[in-house]
Amino acid sequence: MIMPNIAAFIAWGLITALFIPDGFFPNEHIGTLVGPMVFYLLPLLIAYTGGKLVYDVRGGVVGAISTMGVIMGTSSPVFIGEDGAGSPMFLGAMIMGPLAAWCMKKLDSLWDGKIRPGFEMLVNNFSAGIFAAIAAIGSMFLLTPVMNLFTRVAGAIVEFLVNTGLLPLTSLIIEPAKVLFLNNAINHGLITPLGSAQALEQGKSILFLLEANPGPGLGILLAYMVFGRGTARATAPGAAIIHFVGGIHEIYFPYVLMKPQLILAAIAGGMSGIAVFQIFDVGLRAPAAPGSIIAILAQTATDSYVGVILGVLAATAVSFAVASVILRFSKQTEDDMAAATAKMEGMKGKKSSVSSALTGGAAAAQNTISKIVFACDAGMGSSAMGASVLRNKIKDAGFGNDVSVVNSAINNLRDDFDLVVVHEDLLNRAQTPTPSAMHVSVDNFMGSPRYDEIVELIREQREGGAPGSDGAGDSAAVPAAAAAGAGATAAAGSAGGAGSSAHAGDAAPTGRHAATTGADSATFGAGAATSGADSTTTSSSSNTAAADDSKQILSVDSIRLNASAGSRSVAIDQAGDLLVDTGAVDRAYVNAMHERESSVSTFMGNGLAIPHGTNEAKSAIHDSAMSFIRYGQPVDWGGQEVKYVIGIAGADGQHLGLLAKIAKIFSKKESLAQLEAAQTPEEILEIFGKVNG
Repeated sequence: MIMPNIAAFIAWGLITALFIPDGFFPNEHIGTLVGPMVFYLLPLLIAYTGGKLVYDVRGGVVGAISTMGVIMGTSSPVFIGEDGAGSPMFLGAMIMGPLAAWCMKKLDSLWDGKIRPGFEMLVNNFSAGIFAAIAAIGSMFLLTPVMNLFTRVAGAIVEFLVNTGLLPLTSLIIEPAKVLFLNNAINHGLITPLGSAQALEQGKSILFLLEANPGPGLGILLAYMVFGRGTARATAPGAAIIHFVGGIHEIYFPYVLMKPQLILAAIAGGMSGIAVFQIFDVGLRAPAAPGSIIAILAQTATDSYVGVILGVLAATAVSFAVASVILRFSKQTEDDMAAATAKMEGMKGKKSSVSSALTGGAAAAQNTISKIVFACDAGMGSSAMGASVLRNKIKDAGFGNDVSVVNSAINNLRDDFDLVVVHEDLLNRAQTPTPSAMHVSVDNFMGSPRYDEIVELIREQREGGAPGSDGAGDSAAVPAAAAAGAGATAAAGSAGGAGSSAHAGDAAPTGRHAATTGADSATFGAGAATSGADSTTTSSSSNTAAADDSKQILSVDSIRLNASAGSRSVAIDQAGDLLVDTGAVDRAYVNAMHERESSVSTFMGNGLAIPHGTNEAKSAIHDSAMSFIRYGQPVDWGGQEVKYVIGIAGADGQHLGLLAKIAKIFSKKESLAQLEAAQTPEEILEIFGKVNG
């Protein structure tokens, strides 16, 4: 909830540092931004982000509205009086945003699928509005008293620690909490609200320095540079720069996890720094986010530079001294940086965007691929086809039990996959929610040579570079190229750098497939005909059942042979009309098919296109259905020739089995020849039915 909004914290901090009465360039007009930003903008952004994580945009909107109640309850004069001091509700937003979104999600599930066609927008908008209003009022009168009590108690504790000189004791909690990834909850949930109130009153606050001080972590990394061994010693200099200048404190957490005794060094350093800060009575005008020395100096009050610098140096020196003793006299073993990084990511709950720096810049490429996801707009058509093709290739290579391949809507992606395959037009959207995964972009989902590179990368990881079954003499070079591109993606993904991985695996076009990307460049061996993970039929008797299952979704009435279309738009209309005629979709779904095509092409390769609607158009689908059209003359599909168009409407996943069949058919030259020779719709159904899905 916090990290995506760091830019907003920086913007508020700069305005505070520059334009408040004690700032560098006091300006009463610009200074009016400070209060509303900290009391309204920042909490609402946190609430929206938290709600969106739970229930996408709908959850974000409901979460933000609901949080307004607790914001007003803790800052409005009606509640706190004309002379009262409000408290920014960052912690309240962290609670209310996700909670309201989760409740909205549960409410929507009560009437999911029960809304009459044409009333979806009315019901969805009014239900969200009514619930958000109720939740806002509820947070105002139920959560506000809890947050006010919490703030008063926390403020009293901090005041006691400051007045008694015991503030350095907070390091006993803060430093271990940082390694356990509780730093954002403590820093932005507790310290920042209290510090902001203090800074608005006094012009600065020492509280902003309690967690942000980079000295303790820097001292530990310097000790590793002198007394460390192996990978830890080799990577410590780079990690120190990222930590101290870049402000990414999590970079030093694995070094502590390798030797948990080092938490004593962090605590000692933190306490020393805070003691110096207190002696010199220093403070920052606003939070330093991220905790970079640059951000800290930018927010330092004009009378606090000497004390802040001395405090950081003291924390570094004490942390270095304690860590050096621990490293020097502890048992000397070869440090396992990869294991420590994995432990850190386990506690974080997701992969670390900076972990590659801990293994010489190639951590992402070294991660063993076990979870692959294909992503497209709706997650039911193009991606399902691609997933089926790659799943079969991986199974044929003997790794079907080790690697899972799934498909997903791009809006549902989460950062828990090792490899993301996406159409090149959607690459930027896929990188944002999956910053630590490898990303491979393709120009079609059926015949991309990237699939063979992925299989060879998996083979190399598990077998140490065994040659591929296709006999390519230089296939071992392909995974290296793909890994290099993927590593750059993982490193740049969190910073929004999409360009570095526009074509993972293309960066070094080595190997037989690397130089080609066209739909017709890939060849399909006999292995493609074997049954994949989607298999549902294994005998001749079950083939008949498969044909019957297919007819439930693809029927004789929705098949057209030797059709003609002057353009892609006309072909989409024809495929959509067949779906409408079956009663499976409303006319609005055809419009959504055109909308989907305008954003990303549904060309699959090998003369096949699979137009389908957007994810938002699922309300227009009543049942899963498919239409099949074979054209006498190819249709120009955005510069590609298409002879087969299959329209898809997926209501509940029933069509996925048939998609697997289609993937097999269009990856086999003999099956394509049978489709071309078929004279009746019944023959088309028979071809689909005879394929083991």
